[in-house]
Amino acid sequence: MSDVAKVFNTDRRIRLGVWGLGRGLHLLGPCAALNIDVVAGLDYNAYMREQFVERCPNALTTDDLRTFLEADIDAVLLASFLPNHADDAIACLRAGKHVLSEVTAFMTPAEGVRLTEEVERSGLIYQMAENYPFSAENRWLARRWEEGLFGDLMYGEYEYVHEVLTLAYTDINGVPLEPGGRAHPWRSWMSFHYYNTHSLGPIMAITGLRPVEAAALPGAVRLPGFLVRSGDGMGGISPSLVRMSNGGLVRNLMGATTNDSHIQRLWGTKGAAEQVDGALRVRLGGFGSAPKHRIDPPLDDLGRMAAEAGHGGGDFWTIYYFAREILTGHKGPFDVYTTADCTLQGIQAYRSQTLGGIPQPIPDFRRPDDRDAFRHDTFRQTPYDVENGLFDGPAEGPVAAGFNTVVRDLIAATNAVAAAEAWSSIAEDVADPAFLAGIETDAVAARPRLDAAQQAAWQIIEAFPGSDAARVLVEVMDRTAS
Repeated sequence: MSDVAKVFNTDRRIRLGVWGLGRGLHLLGPCAALNIDVVAGLDYNAYMREQFVERCPNALTTDDLRTFLEADIDAVLLASFLPNHADDAIACLRAGKHVLSEVTAFMTPAEGVRLTEEVERSGLIYQMAENYPFSAENRWLARRWEEGLFGDLMYGEYEYVHEVLTLAYTDINGVPLEPGGRAHPWRSWMSFHYYNTHSLGPIMAITGLRPVEAAALPGAVRLPGFLVRSGDGMGGISPSLVRMSNGGLVRNLMGATTNDSHIQRLWGTKGAAEQVDGALRVRLGGFGSAPKHRIDPPLDDLGRMAAEAGHGGGDFWTIYYFAREILTGHKGPFDVYTTADCTLQGIQAYRSQTLGGIPQPIPDFRRPDDRDAFRHDTFRQTPYDVENGLFDGPAEGPVAAGFNTVVRDLIAATNAVAAAEAWSSIAEDVADPAFLAGIETDAVAARPRLDAAQQAAWQIIEAFPGSDAARVLVEVMDRTAS
């Protein structure tokens, strides 16, 4: 972060603790400029703690929750395992800490009720760190939408399509999980419906609307290499149709496919907007063939600061809104109620999917009657047994312990080789020979890694035939012709 003028007109500092140092470390860049001192870090992974010590040598570093919560901190940046977010946030609130929670906020409606009521009881600040609404383009759209430029929302399509196969077996930094025969606690199995906020969140922030109903059809096709055999897990596609509070409709698309995509399109009654490959174009005039042109949103001082942070500036703004509410009382865009609106859409879409597409209402937890109706609703996806599932029991011995390293290397190498094989089949149709040359260079470099990974993979397959680990390795190897 470059030198900038003081953001907040106060000398008060916020003492921040970070729970979950994998994602948490990626959010620390803006802190110093936003009156935040990072004074504590909690993680159960020794490697993550070592990385935190390098970044924050004077901070408390621990793997003990009680030590962390009893520390002299004002607020917690919560980036623990996603299925635990609700209980972990409640523990922080009960310890007297403000909470900025990574997405999503909870896994069941019952957890959402408990979280909402704990925030109310505590009087502390709770926000969700949803960052995709706060790119320069989305912030520009939100301002203009509020001014009435686009009219009323008719329809929207926002996407968070992200193939994250490697993260089923590694930490966020690409280091294989230890012990090596255990899958990731949630990235290995969870339906993408639960990870709905990066696509729905921007539409909510831009339009000011909340979702009121969701429907989703079940899909049966998935990408190879994922643990869940059906299209129900991280390897499938998870579209849902959402009715918003004004009666407009939104297609919310998440999942893993062969084309990572973050296309965003909005249709209002007076104008429309679309973002493809990061470029914002708007069509204004209120008719289908109205003039259309690209918009480059201007940046003020805060916008320029945000541009240096991650996720298109979104990481900066999530930290900014949290600090601003602590320091000034000015509410942020994702308080516990808006957070619940966004999170519940994913839960209800997944419920709809399991029921063959029957539309499901999205309760409003601002209303006590809605809370009571869902207070004991513990519906959720059945988790994969990450401790024992790969090998149908505890992973014992050096062969099983090497699985995560082998599958990581195999994925990386087959990615390079499979790309070269596919592109070479249409080489005569490609306009830029240098493009093909680069792909082939990558494939040649990956060959030794592929050979070594295949040899190690066959050792695992022969030692554990019929296991999910063996199936995954075969599926990944079958992505290439060699």
